[in-house]
Parts: sequence; structure tokens; C-alpha cells
Amino acid sequence: MTTAPAEAPESEPLQSDAVHSDADVAEYCRSVSAFAEHRLGGEDGAGQQDFRRRWALTGRQGVLGASVPAQYGGGGLGARATAAVMEAFGHGCRDTGFAFSCAAHLFACLMPIVHFGSAEQKRRWLPALCSGERIAAHAVTEPGAGSDALHLATRAERRGGHYVLSGSKCFTTNAPVADVLVIQAATRTGGGFFGLSSFVVDADTPGLKVGRPYGKVGLHGSPIADVYLDECAVPAENLLGPEGGGAGVFSLSMRWERTCLFAIYLGAMQRVLDSTVRYAGQREQFGVSIGTFQAVSHRIVDMTLRLRGARLLLHEAARGLDAGEEDEIAPALAKLAVSEAAVQLGLDAVQVRGALGVLDGEAETLLRDALPARIFSGTNEIQRNNVARALGLNTRQAARRG
Repeated sequence: MTTAPAEAPESEPLQSDAVHSDADVAEYCRSVSAFAEHRLGGEDGAGQQDFRRRWALTGRQGVLGASVPAQYGGGGLGARATAAVMEAFGHGCRDTGFAFSCAAHLFACLMPIVHFGSAEQKRRWLPALCSGERIAAHAVTEPGAGSDALHLATRAERRGGHYVLSGSKCFTTNAPVADVLVIQAATRTGGGFFGLSSFVVDADTPGLKVGRPYGKVGLHGSPIADVYLDECAVPAENLLGPEGGGAGVFSLSMRWERTCLFAIYLGAMQRVLDSTVRYAGQREQFGVSIGTFQAVSHRIVDMTLRLRGARLLLHEAARGLDAGEEDEIAPALAKLAVSEAAVQLGLDAVQVRGALGVLDGEAETLLRDALPARIFSGTNEIQRNNVARALGLNTRQAARRG
């Protein structure tokens, strides 16, 4: 990535009605990285009190709506180009929590509206969400339904021209700052895949309450909290997609998250890998740089191997998104590879630095920010189950054959 001047000006987003060449996208990625490095402040949540100012800047840069069609205020980029932009954003933004919030906003909230929203819903919500004027959150996880997302306790009952929502959500990214929430609820008890429905809900709707932000091991720059729904009346026109179509909305958001959101981590890993190489070349012990020691150099080679392998799998998944493929395997493998590589790269970066690695700094910050990546967007155990199922593996049939 190129280095920007000390006071990097805001650069213009890509012209959304243009056909973007690889060179166009690469140049835009360089500008995004420089913007994030010089305009978004320090690392690990240092600027959380300044969240909305940074959010508005990021919207003007075009990041918040990168993959949204141009007619609704977005950049009109495909999944591969969007993944490249997100990697550049993660590289430049040292506050990975803030970058995570931006990506969750785009992929878990805006893209479902793009794919399932009516023309009126798109006109109503997307422009302000792309520009950074408004912030979105996706409320799906519940205390009793994390991985088992088809069995939600939150209910939505049709009463005349409204649906009345009651229940609670947890671990909702952006909830403390959100203006709009995409909420999943059960419209048919025991309905399974067709029992869930999705709603776009304004945060100031009576009956909707947000709890206190969580303290957590990493991603400090991302505000996350519980959401409580008590007889929350939502206009029927806020139903996203058909009644009973919520599982499809959720699946779509997960495909985008497991692909493009995780590109944020590729950028953060590249930044920490680069600084680790520099450190190993400068730090001397026994009269030579520690990078000349095989134990150190091989560790850094393995860091590079994991990062590059994860990047290839992520871009394979992005190509599938662009092609409209209904592929469970590629997004799951991308999520697995990136999250596991991020944790291990963080551990390795700490180890190479020795005692300095456990002090406040980018190595230990990456490690803390990477730990949740193995859990959100479906745990890594669930991803392995998804891949096994897609491969046609059936443990019960296998046991009978044995």
C-alpha cells in the first residue's frame, strides 16, 4: 500500500456509473487505505467518542455503500472489487472494531435491502445509509438461539396494518448507535426455514430499547449491545421480502459477511505482517538481526503462507458471489481460513516481538480483534458442518454403512 501525506485529503469515491477497470479499483483501494490511516484516528477504539464523525467521513469516502447499486447512492461494485476495498480499509484503519462495524452495516443490513427490498424501501433507506448519515444494525442472535438461527424466540404477530414484535436480541453490532435495524423474528411458530421474517425497523420505534454496550476482549471500536422488543409495532410495509422469507434474507447476509467482511482482517493481517518483517530485520540479538534466525524467519514465512492462502480462498468466494452462485462451501472456507489465520498470525506477531508483543501495540491488538472472528457470522464449528453437509457427508448414513 502507498503512504499518503501527513494530512491526506479526502479522495473521491469511484464514479458509480462507470465500468471499473482493475487499475481503477487498485487506485481507489490505495486512496481508501490512505484515507483510513490518516483520517480515522488511532487504534483499538481510541476514537469511539467520535464515532459518528468518523462514520460520516467513511460514508463520503464511498466505503459504507461500496456494493450498493449506484441509483441508491452506492458505488455499484461487485463482490471481488468490494473485497479489495475492504482489505484496503482494514489495512489503513488501525481501529479494526470500527472497520468491522462499517462492514457489518454494509453486508448484514444494506445488502439484504438491496436484494430483498421493494423499490420504495430501497429509496427510503439506502441513500442515507450509504452516505453515512444513518447507521444500521442487524439483530438476529438471541440468548437461546445463536448457531440455531431457525428457532428464534422473538415473535412477530400481524395485527391489521402492523406486525407487533416481542422478544430480545443479543450481540447486536452497532445497536448502541443504530438509526435503523434489520430484525429477524418468527411469524410462524415451528415453521422452520419458512417460519422467520425480516423487518426494517427505525430505532426510535416505541417498544424498542437498546441495552448498555458490552465490554469485550477485542473489537473495542465496535459498539455492541442487546436489543429488547416489547410490543413493538412495525408497519407492515417494513416487512423485508415476503412473510416467511427471513431465512433467505439471513442466508444472503451471511454469504456477504463470510466473504467481504472478512477482507477487513486480510488488511489488518497484512499491516501487522509488514511491521513484523521490519521488526525482525531491525531487532538484534547476539550481534545479528533476529530475522536471520531460522526459528524466526520460518515463523514469518508461515505467517505469509496463511495470509496469502486465506486471501485466495476469500477471492474465490467473492467470484462466486459475483457469478450468483448458491455455494455454501466457498464462503464457509473463506471465513474459516481468514479467521484462523488472523488468530495464528496475531499469536506469531506477539511471539516474534517477545516481551514487547504482550505490551499495548498492534500485535496484541490484532490477536484480541481476531478472537471473535472465529465466533461471529457462524462459529467455525458451524462452518465445518456447513462444508461437510455441502459435500454430501451424512454421519448417520456413514455410521450405518460402517
